[in-house]
Order: sequence, then structure tokens, then C-alpha cells
Amino acid sequence: MNSTPILKIAFPEHLPLPEGETVLAADVGGTKTALALYERRGGAMSLLRQNVYASKNFSSLEDAVRHFTGESALPARLSIAFAGPVQDRKAKATNLGWSIDSDALSRELGIPQVFLLNDLEAGAYGLAALTPQDFLTVYPGKTPATGNAAIIAPGTGLGEGGLYWDGSALHPFATEGGHSAFAPVDAFDAELMLFLQSQYGRVSWERVVSGPGILKIYTFLRDIKKRDAPDWLEEKIRTSDPAAAISLGAQEGADICVETLRLFARYLAVEASSLVLKLKATGGLFIGGGIPPKIWNDDLQSVFLQQFFDVGRLRPLLELTPVYLVLNPHTALLGAAYYGFQA
Repeated sequence: MNSTPILKIAFPEHLPLPEGETVLAADVGGTKTALALYERRGGAMSLLRQNVYASKNFSSLEDAVRHFTGESALPARLSIAFAGPVQDRKAKATNLGWSIDSDALSRELGIPQVFLLNDLEAGAYGLAALTPQDFLTVYPGKTPATGNAAIIAPGTGLGEGGLYWDGSALHPFATEGGHSAFAPVDAFDAELMLFLQSQYGRVSWERVVSGPGILKIYTFLRDIKKRDAPDWLEEKIRTSDPAAAISLGAQEGADICVETLRLFARYLAVEASSLVLKLKATGGLFIGGGIPPKIWNDDLQSVFLQQFFDVGRLRPLLELTPVYLVLNPHTALLGAAYYGFQA
């Protein structure tokens, strides 16, 4: 655990984990579920072991936990980052057929304390556990960063969260902003929206700024805009993860893939700038999730920044805001563990 976090995050004022006790952390996503067991050792959080599973291989988090722990004794605390809205210690996943009731899970597993956080809230807490090496500075900002902060994370879905600045520390909170309505900027975007409306009806930002969104942008370019799609690429998309195949196609110089990722970066920037404006997040924008670190390059950064600052009269506010790419893929898992460790 990083003893000098780069961000000062305010944690709930509960009893910390006793020395020698363990906390089991879970990061439940639509595609993958990560589990990790930590022990309090010498006042710090020490990783004992962790594993990542395909979420589809289990019917519930309880099954995944039992598989991970095996015959070992279960810890006194379970802290969960969950990809879905959390209400009254319960949650239902948006992109996975799992539901969680914290109190029921506590009874079924025999774990006295179960904490349940939205995954973006957990990701915000996880920022406190990261080192400078876990970030890439996309834009440094114009002044020392103070004020609220925001986090946006494209993966299987699109997560968004905020951090309220009280003058001395940041307080993470969850949002469901990824499900707000997609907003076309120009005629091209409007054509894409009509294409998506024919399939989904209402179109949210998650339909565009996510792994499945990358495939939808690609399909729009291929089927509606009649961009050339090489046969080898089509086969790769059919037989592997489509977003990863399109990213590989971009690296190989396939024009349709390069255009797809440039559009993805543009749409990410549009929604990211809106999030900063809504939260007045001059303390920083953090880009997380499983996708951006895998595809980021100088060209996409240029596309992102060009669109990010295109907000009209409020451009000076955006120019104050530093922007960071979160490189650590386990930020939400660390946040869940850190929360359980501190809570």
C-alpha cells in the first residue's frame, strides 16, 4: 500500500482492520471479476493472493468467492466494487446477470462485515492507493489542482464518478452518468445516433464509449459509411474480442480501425468535458477503465484534447483541469480493499 498517496481521499470514520486480520476485495465487472485477499501487516495492507475470473463462468459472486477461498477460512470483511447502481446495500449489475444483497451475502458466507460500493466510487477510493507511476499525464492543467475531481472509465460499460472537495480532502461518490443520453455534436454524430436508435431506441453514452461501443462505431463505418473492412479483420472480430481485434487492426494500419478509435477518443472527450463542467472538476479528470490504457497513443491523445477543450465560453475552466490516464488495471479492486481496510 502506498503510504504517501498523491490524492488525499476522505474515508469513513470506522474502526480500521485489526493487525493480522484479512479483508477480501472484489471488483465485479460485466466481463471480469477480480478477487484479492489482503492482510493488515505492520499497519499496512499486504497482498496475500489474487485472481481474475470470467464473470460468465459463475452464477453469482458467492460462487466466485467460494471458488477463490476454497477450503480456507473466510475473512471478517468483504469489500465489493460492483458495476451497477448501489441502493440500500443492494445492487443489480447493468451488464451482468448478477444481483447482490450485502446482508444476505454476509449471512450466506458467514462474513460479519460486507461493504458494497459502485465500481467507480471504488475506483475513486483506489486513486489514493496509486503512485505517480500509475498515471500518464494527458494534460497538466494551468494551476495547482484544487477543487472537485471526476473519474470516467470505459470498459464493458461506461462508468462515471465524482470526488467532492471539502477544502482539505476528496470525498468519492457514485453516479450513473454513463447512462445519460448521447448528444450528437454534428451531422455525422446524428447519423450514428440514428443508426444506434434503430437497434436500441434510446441511445446512452455507454452505447458509444465502451468496448461494445467500439464495435458499434466500427459497424456503422462499415455498413452505413461503406468503409472498407479487410477479410482478415472481419474473421478476427468474429473469433475474438471485437474491441481488441479493432485495436489490433488500428496497429496494423487498417483505416476503418484507425477511424473507429479516433471517433471513440472524440466521444470520450465530449462526455469527459461535460462531466468536468457538471461537477466543476478543476481538481482533475481521471480516465480509467480497461480500454483506454490499452489503446492510448499520441494520435488518440491529440484527438481527445482537441475535442475536450471545445466547450465554447467555458474553455478557460477546462484549461485549469489536469487530465490523467490511470494505468493501473486494478484501481477499483485496490479501492475496494482500501475501503474495507479503513472502514
